Amino acid sequence: MVCLGNICRSPIAEGILQDKVQKAGLHWQVESAGTNRYHIGEAPHPLSQKIARAHGLDISQQRAQKFLAKDFDTYDKIYALAEDVLSDMKSIAGKYFQSNKVDLLLNELYPASNRDVPDPFYGNEDGYRRAYELIDQACDAIIQKYGNPVKNIKNKVTQ
Repeated sequence: MVCLGNICRSPIAEGILQDKVQKAGLHWQVESAGTNRYHIGEAPHPLSQKIARAHGLDISQQRAQKFLAKDFDTYDKIYALAEDVLSDMKSIAGKYFQSNKVDLLLNELYPASNRDVPDPFYGNEDGYRRAYELIDQACDAIIQKYGNPVKNIKNKVTQ
């Protein structure tokens, strides 16, 4: 999960998807990063933490980190939370950019629509709440789409 500073949207996305992955019994590595260096080492924004906590998630131990070109070798799927972030990822990765591994997060909800998760950084709590709702729905779609196929096959065979 990648946004600009890795303190608002992407920490929420990391927390939500980690929780859903754990509840689904999947063994995925979920992390987040930002394309700029402004907040490296910082905890998520207080409003990101507040909104996550209101939904039973503690993201307070996360720390902002920078998106790196080598992340394309590390991860099977990378979600950008906005088009400007995707553009930054292309610049950072250069010749190592792998378009088959990256997509905009909301394309999981609205295929090929290229919608952004609005950046709540300069706004109030309502913006964080709206970002949480969109990210939560997209993460549900990810679990449904990429969830453990062995478990799904086993369930079909035993029914």
